[in-house]
Amino acid sequence: MITLHDKGVFLSQGTLHDSAPVSPQEGRQRTLAWSILQAHSVSGDRSKLQIRFDAMASHDITYVGIIQQARASGMREFPIPYALTNCHNSLCAVGGTINEDDHVFGLSAARKYGGIYVPANQSVIHSYAREQLAGCGKMVLGSDSHTRYGALGTMAVGEGGPELAKQLLKNTWDVPYPKVVLVYLTGAPQRGVGPHDAAIALVKATFENGFVNNCVLEFAGPGVAGLPIDFRNGIDVMTTETTCLSSIWETDEETRGFYEAHGRGEEYKELRPGDFAYYDKYIELDLSKVEPMIALPFHPSNAWTIREFLENASDILATVEADARKRWPKAKVNLLQKVRDGGVWADQGVIAGCAGGLFDNITEAADILRGQSCGDGYFVLDVYPTSVPVSLELTKIGATAELLQSGAVIKPSFCGPCFGAGDVPAHNGLSLRHTTRNFPNREGSKPGEGQFAAVCLMDARSIAATARNGGKITPATDIDYQPVRRPYHFDKGVYEKRVYNGFGHPRPEELILGPNITDWPKMRPLAENLLVELAAVLRDPVTTTDELIPSGETSSYRSNPLRLAEFTLSRREPEYVARAKAAAEMEEKRVAGETPERLQALLDRVGAKAENTQFGSCVFANRPGDGSAREQAASCQKVLGGFANICYAFATKRYRSNCINWGILPFTLDEGTDFPYEAGDCVFVPGVREAIQEDREDIPAKILKADGSAEDILLHVRGLTAEEKEIILDGCLMNYYAKRMDN
Repeated sequence: MITLHDKGVFLSQGTLHDSAPVSPQEGRQRTLAWSILQAHSVSGDRSKLQIRFDAMASHDITYVGIIQQARASGMREFPIPYALTNCHNSLCAVGGTINEDDHVFGLSAARKYGGIYVPANQSVIHSYAREQLAGCGKMVLGSDSHTRYGALGTMAVGEGGPELAKQLLKNTWDVPYPKVVLVYLTGAPQRGVGPHDAAIALVKATFENGFVNNCVLEFAGPGVAGLPIDFRNGIDVMTTETTCLSSIWETDEETRGFYEAHGRGEEYKELRPGDFAYYDKYIELDLSKVEPMIALPFHPSNAWTIREFLENASDILATVEADARKRWPKAKVNLLQKVRDGGVWADQGVIAGCAGGLFDNITEAADILRGQSCGDGYFVLDVYPTSVPVSLELTKIGATAELLQSGAVIKPSFCGPCFGAGDVPAHNGLSLRHTTRNFPNREGSKPGEGQFAAVCLMDARSIAATARNGGKITPATDIDYQPVRRPYHFDKGVYEKRVYNGFGHPRPEELILGPNITDWPKMRPLAENLLVELAAVLRDPVTTTDELIPSGETSSYRSNPLRLAEFTLSRREPEYVARAKAAAEMEEKRVAGETPERLQALLDRVGAKAENTQFGSCVFANRPGDGSAREQAASCQKVLGGFANICYAFATKRYRSNCINWGILPFTLDEGTDFPYEAGDCVFVPGVREAIQEDREDIPAKILKADGSAEDILLHVRGLTAEEKEIILDGCLMNYYAKRMDN
């Protein structure tokens, strides 16, 4: 099904070659990635990109912070089309008025600065971007990790909020030229296999081994032509879970059809790799051999074919139970009860969001359920079309009626089921979702309070097949049905009536700020020396941004930095906030000239002075930052007085960038270096400011153990750009811009 090749390859006329009449260096310049990235870079250095994007998009748990950062740094208007969608906090049931206050702020900002405002339940962020912002050869930046529009010939990147603030200030997204990996598609999917099946198989093959980490995936090959555009979009959006940087697909008449259907035919261009394009690695994916897949908790890469899962369900679920009990000792986990009566039984099916709620997915689910029943038992099926135009077309062709007649529930466009703010299952519930992630707590449970629920990812087709069997997990390939490919008709009048599009026409209006919308607290420049206390030591192989700052109901507080910070690591390391706040309190006293006794004792141990030694907290994790692009995973640490992360490697480029933009030092250790230290131990980094200024990547430090002993350790800060160094020295991105405004 999937073969990984850790070697270079040439592509010519759709055929792979080990050698070519051109050099690899010349061949690299014939890839789609090269042409698009270089066309958008203003650096003049082909190896060090400085990208200016064509458009941007944010949703309602990120745009308030981004706009607050940008306006504090001198922004006067949005320089490029910037869509503010309202698809995450649109369930206004937490915190009183604060979610709707954010929406009102968003509309006032779109009016004031010349932006695009998409009201709640009109569209999820990535659907709107596909429909209205994408274009062949363009680049789009989004403050959501699943910003991927490669199947539409658009290179898109998901980043933390500060990177979007940079674009609003006419600055650039800086990145070394990445490796480009060819995904060579052959064959055609069998009936009952959908895009999530191919995507989950790709994630399984590439995530854990880091095969495409921070690379660009370029999709080509004879298998592309047979894929409908929704199938391509469904695979493409899930490339985020491989930890790649971005993606791009060759385009064809199917791509043209998408743009023409949306009244934007002028955005289509044929994109093909040049003759003998060279790729640093390649992946062969035979679509004809893809089987229906299921991704078990707690990651999309924890995947099996449904056939394999059903044959070994007791053993596999026992492993999941053991993992869950290790994570949450208080939770009463019992998934083995799902194995009974000759099958494995789920409690819930959800088809939603940028991956699941696509037109073709829902119409084929309706084909499977036509004339059938979801049953009157515990199993429920909820379907969320990805936008109002999609919902309208589903209504016109009768698919909505067929689903409703089967017992499914049709809900508005909303991302909640993907991040834990909608469709929370019952305790010990097993939910099957065609959404993007199944990280811990993405279903909204609170295992720290004894609750537990589990999410498995499956394609909409197999979810519908399972619903048809009353919740008995069933691959769609086992169901006798006839899929009908229906043309899609986009009604642009829906958006013309409801979406505010003020790009290029800012108005002299005031922002409307509800009481929860607050400015960022003052952050100080980096001092000569740094002393940090380990407030959390996380030894999991990977730490996700969901663990660093939980999703779900916490999203409502994302416009209030101090309030949100109270949730930092709350579901992973509940003691973290108290430890970090205690360290921050000592730092405030130090700044006021009243150095606490404990801090003075630590300074005396290393012969440092209080006046030039900053004190705060630090997080150690093996590999932090997988998952969401949310900047709050870093900003909340900084708000609580965090000054450093120590790790062996950052899971994603975007989380490392978030740390840097919030003035958090991105320390790394050599692989294999022992780190036996615990919360309460401290790390002293003498001369850290000078080391950053002089671009010294190896920085000696000292561990001050709580038992009174001390040990030397070597930290690294590698690959900082000149701008990143200045941001760290200034204390954060906002300080960096404010300093230059004053000058």
